[in-house]
Amino acid sequence: MIVIALGANLDSPAGPPAETIASALDAMGRNGVKIEAVSAFYATLAWPDPADPPFVNAVIRVDTAHSPDKLMQVLHKIEWAFGRTRSGRNAPRTLDLDLIDYQGRMEEGPPTLPHPRMAERAFVLIPLSDVASDWRHPVTGRSVADLIAALPEESRAAVVRLARG
Repeated sequence: MIVIALGANLDSPAGPPAETIASALDAMGRNGVKIEAVSAFYATLAWPDPADPPFVNAVIRVDTAHSPDKLMQVLHKIEWAFGRTRSGRNAPRTLDLDLIDYQGRMEEGPPTLPHPRMAERAFVLIPLSDVASDWRHPVTGRSVADLIAALPEESRAAVVRLARG
Protein backbone atom coordinates (compact mmCIF):
# COMPACT_ATOMS: atom_id res chain seq x y z
CA MET A 1 0.00 0.00 0.00
CA ILE A 2 1.27 3.46 -0.90
CA VAL A 3 -0.21 6.39 1.02
CA ILE A 4 0.10 10.12 0.29
CA ALA A 5 -1.19 12.99 2.45
CA LEU A 6 -2.38 16.20 0.80
CA GLY A 7 -2.80 19.61 2.36
CA ALA A 8 -3.31 23.21 1.28
CA ASN A 9 -4.20 26.47 2.98
CA LEU A 10 -3.50 29.10 0.31
CA ASP A 11 -5.19 29.63 -3.03
CA SER A 12 -3.32 28.22 -6.03
CA PRO A 13 -3.75 28.71 -9.78
CA ALA A 14 -6.45 25.99 -9.52
CA GLY A 15 -8.45 27.96 -6.92
CA PRO A 16 -9.07 27.65 -3.19
CA PRO A 17 -7.46 24.78 -1.21
CA ALA A 18 -10.19 22.14 -1.77
CA GLU A 19 -10.13 22.79 -5.52
CA THR A 20 -6.33 22.65 -5.49
CA ILE A 21 -6.39 19.22 -3.85
CA ALA A 22 -8.98 17.94 -6.34
CA SER A 23 -6.87 19.25 -9.23
CA ALA A 24 -3.71 17.72 -7.74
CA LEU A 25 -5.44 14.33 -7.81
CA ASP A 26 -5.96 14.75 -11.55
CA ALA A 27 -2.31 15.78 -11.97
CA MET A 28 -1.15 12.63 -10.23
CA GLY A 29 -3.04 10.49 -12.71
CA ARG A 30 -1.24 12.27 -15.54
CA ASN A 31 2.11 11.54 -13.88
CA GLY A 32 1.99 7.77 -13.45
CA VAL A 33 0.23 7.68 -10.08
CA LYS A 34 -3.02 5.68 -10.09
CA ILE A 35 -5.39 6.73 -7.32
CA GLU A 36 -7.13 3.79 -5.65
CA ALA A 37 -8.98 5.61 -2.86
CA VAL A 38 -9.52 9.20 -1.69
CA SER A 39 -10.48 10.16 1.86
CA ALA A 40 -12.99 12.79 2.76
CA PHE A 41 -11.60 16.32 2.87
CA TYR A 42 -10.99 17.73 6.36
CA ALA A 43 -10.47 21.24 7.71
CA THR A 44 -7.75 21.74 10.31
CA LEU A 45 -6.27 24.78 12.00
CA ALA A 46 -2.88 25.91 10.76
CA TRP A 47 0.05 25.00 12.98
CA PRO A 48 2.06 26.45 14.63
CA ASP A 49 0.14 29.70 14.01
CA PRO A 50 -3.63 29.16 14.10
CA ALA A 51 -4.02 32.74 12.81
CA ASP A 52 -2.83 31.48 9.40
CA PRO A 53 -5.57 30.25 7.05
CA PRO A 54 -6.96 26.81 7.96
CA PHE A 55 -5.81 23.79 6.00
CA VAL A 56 -7.80 21.40 3.87
CA ASN A 57 -6.33 17.90 4.25
CA ALA A 58 -6.92 14.51 2.65
CA VAL A 59 -5.15 11.18 2.25
CA ILE A 60 -5.04 8.96 -0.80
CA ARG A 61 -4.08 5.36 -1.42
CA VAL A 62 -2.25 4.95 -4.74
CA ASP A 63 -0.45 2.52 -6.98
CA THR A 64 2.57 3.43 -9.08
CA ALA A 65 5.58 1.89 -10.77
CA HIS A 66 7.69 4.83 -9.47
CA SER A 67 10.28 4.11 -6.79
CA PRO A 68 9.88 6.11 -3.56
CA ASP A 69 12.54 8.58 -4.70
CA LYS A 70 10.99 9.02 -8.15
CA LEU A 71 7.54 9.36 -6.59
CA MET A 72 8.82 12.18 -4.36
CA GLN A 73 10.21 13.90 -7.45
CA VAL A 74 6.79 13.63 -9.10
CA LEU A 75 5.06 14.97 -5.96
CA HIS A 76 7.45 17.95 -5.79
CA LYS A 77 6.86 18.66 -9.50
CA ILE A 78 3.09 18.70 -8.87
CA GLU A 79 3.51 20.96 -5.82
CA TRP A 80 5.56 23.38 -7.92
CA ALA A 81 2.94 23.35 -10.71
CA PHE A 82 0.37 24.52 -8.14
CA GLY A 83 2.55 27.41 -6.97
CA ARG A 84 4.27 25.83 -3.97
CA THR A 85 7.27 27.73 -2.69
CA ARG A 86 9.35 26.40 0.17
CA SER A 87 9.67 29.43 2.41
CA GLY A 88 9.99 27.64 5.74
CA ARG A 89 8.84 24.68 7.76
CA ASN A 90 5.11 24.76 8.61
CA ALA A 91 4.58 27.91 6.52
CA PRO A 92 1.29 28.43 4.68
CA ARG A 93 1.32 26.72 1.27
CA THR A 94 -0.66 26.25 -1.90
CA LEU A 95 -0.08 22.47 -1.86
CA ASP A 96 1.76 19.97 0.31
CA LEU A 97 2.15 16.35 -0.79
CA ASP A 98 3.77 13.98 1.72
CA LEU A 99 4.66 10.35 1.10
CA ILE A 100 3.39 8.69 4.28
CA ASP A 101 4.00 5.00 3.56
CA TYR A 102 5.35 3.04 0.62
CA GLN A 103 4.48 -0.64 0.90
CA GLY A 104 5.53 -0.80 4.54
CA ARG A 105 9.14 0.12 3.79
CA MET A 106 11.38 1.39 6.57
CA GLU A 107 14.10 3.55 5.02
CA GLU A 108 16.25 6.45 6.16
CA GLY A 109 15.71 8.09 2.76
CA PRO A 110 15.35 10.33 1.16
CA PRO A 111 12.49 9.99 1.46
CA THR A 112 12.32 8.77 5.05
CA LEU A 113 9.77 5.96 5.26
CA PRO A 114 7.38 5.81 6.90
CA HIS A 115 6.92 9.58 7.25
CA PRO A 116 8.65 10.35 10.57
CA ARG A 117 5.90 12.55 12.11
CA MET A 118 2.76 10.99 10.69
CA ALA A 119 1.83 9.09 13.88
CA GLU A 120 1.50 12.43 15.74
CA ARG A 121 -0.77 14.09 13.18
CA ALA A 122 -4.53 13.78 13.48
CA PHE A 123 -4.86 15.54 10.11
CA VAL A 124 -3.06 12.55 8.54
CA LEU A 125 -4.35 9.67 10.66
CA ILE A 126 -8.06 10.50 10.53
CA PRO A 127 -8.21 10.72 6.71
CA LEU A 128 -5.89 7.69 6.52
CA SER A 129 -8.51 5.68 8.39
CA ASP A 130 -10.99 6.56 5.61
CA VAL A 131 -8.89 4.88 2.91
CA ALA A 132 -6.99 2.22 4.86
CA SER A 133 -8.76 1.28 8.09
CA ASP A 134 -6.60 -1.86 8.35
CA TRP A 135 -3.28 0.02 7.94
CA ARG A 136 -0.56 -0.60 10.52
CA HIS A 137 2.47 1.54 11.23
CA PRO A 138 5.46 -0.26 9.69
CA VAL A 139 7.76 0.48 12.66
CA THR A 140 5.46 0.10 15.68
CA GLY A 141 2.86 -2.28 14.25
CA ARG A 142 0.11 -0.16 15.80
CA SER A 143 -3.16 0.15 13.89
CA VAL A 144 -4.37 3.47 12.58
CA ALA A 145 -7.28 3.25 15.04
CA ASP A 146 -4.85 2.81 17.97
CA LEU A 147 -2.73 5.73 16.78
CA ILE A 148 -5.80 7.98 16.52
CA ALA A 149 -7.00 6.92 19.99
CA ALA A 150 -3.57 7.79 21.43
CA LEU A 151 -3.81 11.40 20.22
CA PRO A 152 -5.05 14.11 22.59
CA GLU A 153 -8.81 14.66 22.29
CA GLU A 154 -8.33 18.30 21.30
CA SER A 155 -6.11 17.20 18.41
CA ARG A 156 -8.73 14.74 17.14
CA ALA A 157 -11.57 17.23 17.60
CA ALA A 158 -9.69 19.86 15.55
CA VAL A 159 -9.98 17.71 12.38
CA VAL A 160 -13.41 18.50 10.94
CA ARG A 161 -14.87 16.58 7.99
CA LEU A 162 -15.94 18.90 5.18
CA ALA A 163 -19.10 18.46 3.16
CA ARG A 164 -18.31 18.02 -0.52
CA GLY A 165 -20.74 18.95 -3.21
